[in-house]
This record gives sequence, structure tokens and C-alpha cells, in this order.
Amino acid sequence: MFRGSFVALVTPFKDGAVDEEALESLINWHIEMGTHGVVACGTTGESPTLSHEEHNRVIDATVKIVNGRVPVIAGTGSNSTSEAIDMTRHATNAGADAALLVNPYYNKPTQEGIYQHYKAIAEEAPIPQIIYNIPGRTASTVSVDTIVRLSAHKNIVGIKDAVGDLAQTAEIIARCGAGFSVLSGDDALTLPMISLGGAGVISTTANVAPDRMSALADAALAGDFDRARTLHYELLDLMKIMFVETNPIPVKTALAMMGKVCEEFRLPLCVMSQMNREKLQATLTKMGLLEEAASGA
Repeated sequence: MFRGSFVALVTPFKDGAVDEEALESLINWHIEMGTHGVVACGTTGESPTLSHEEHNRVIDATVKIVNGRVPVIAGTGSNSTSEAIDMTRHATNAGADAALLVNPYYNKPTQEGIYQHYKAIAEEAPIPQIIYNIPGRTASTVSVDTIVRLSAHKNIVGIKDAVGDLAQTAEIIARCGAGFSVLSGDDALTLPMISLGGAGVISTTANVAPDRMSALADAALAGDFDRARTLHYELLDLMKIMFVETNPIPVKTALAMMGKVCEEFRLPLCVMSQMNREKLQATLTKMGLLEEAASGA
């Protein structure tokens, strides 16, 4: 079972190309800070604008840099089933520990089509697979009934739940059983999801505060809800500011302020507005994150 705080890692760019030196530095820092696992080529990793060659290279590099120290989850989803199969096979051969597969976007399949999509990938690629249900970005959703059907497949081991409906989360946990990892796709819902029986979070906020997000997950999973609640409220402003503009614009801007990456995006993503940049900088300063970065922490 996948448990804890998994960072939805940004993909650093420099002069238009993937900055592998910065990628290595980020991954090593995350592991030192206690992050429980790394997710490469997800939404926060700007996967929609990576070429297939870059996508595969980032996964290869991430697996190599991590070198077995923590689990690596590779984003391999697509709205084309055959393309998702190819990318998931590549992740399998690269040595990733699991694949994260977004629900099919834009073509809006039926629930039967969604079921057949995930089932086909699970049968063609022998790697643990995690459904990524995020209707706010995809214009499709994986229903609870479909999730329950898919959870019966031995290769489908969990879900990143970014629906934002705790009643639905509880139903998934109740119907899929203890062996199925339910991971929050919304940082601010990490604590309540774990309290319902969830296994952790795939986190944007962990990019800039990896130690605190992992501590929050550890405390909640250990049943220390007083400690977890304290950490939740300490992180709440940061969690909110990470989504003041489209993810990953705020988090990548924050990492640039911290000296971790270049402030470089690929269109149609662009630099943050000045007003929101000032709000972000104020939040990072309030939390001591810029001071920590300057000191090398």
C-alpha cells in the first residue's frame, strides 16, 4: 500500500529544456526532508507540455536519481488508451514503483468506456496503478461504482482523489477495502481524508514544505490528530496560496524564490501576476521558507 506524503514534483526547465541538474537537486532535497515518495510527470510536472521523449526521460532520470530510496510514481495517463499503455509500459521498464493515470480528458467517455480504458492498461502493463480522478481538469469523472469495479483488478491499487467530496471519499474507502490506497489530491483535505481511512496525499504543497507535509501525514496516519491538526492549520495559508493561480504557476514561482529552480514555464502557462506574487512572497516569508532556503535547510 502507498502511504504518506508523495510530492507531485515540478519539472524544472532552463533555457527551454528540462533542467536535470535541478531535478536531481530537488529529489535529493525531498528525500532528505522526509518525503515518503516522488511523483514524476503529473499535472504539477507540466506533463501536458512535455514531449513524449522528455516525459520518458524525466521518468528514467527520476528513477535513477531516487535509486530505491523512496517509491517513484510515474504519471502515464492519457485520453488515448493506446498512448497510456505505451507510457505505462515505459514506466514499468524504467523501474518505477507505480503509475498514476488521469481519468480520460476531453473526449468524455462513458463509465463503461472509462472502465475499459483502465482495465486495458492494467492488463497490458504489470505495474501497480493508481487512478487519478480530477473532474475539474478533465471534464470526466470516475464514478464510485466504476472505481469499485476497477479495484478488483490486481494491478489497480489505489486512487488519487481530487473530487473534493468527502462523502464520496468515505464511500470509496468503505467499498474498496483496506488494501486499496486512497490518496488525497487536495492538500487541504489530507487530514480529513486520512481521518476517514485514507492513506495519505499526492501533494503540491510538499514541493516547498516537504518536511511539514510528511510530518502532517505521519501524525495523522499514527492517529495523533492533535499534532496533525496543528500542522494542518500551520500549513493552511500555504496550501491555499499554492492554488491562487493555475497549478503549477504558484509552486514553481515559490521554488524559484527559494532558489531551487528557474522561474520558467511553458506556454500556455505563464509567469504569475505581480499582485499574487506579492501575496505568495508574504506567505513564504511568514512561514520562514525563504529564510530556510537561504540557510541551506
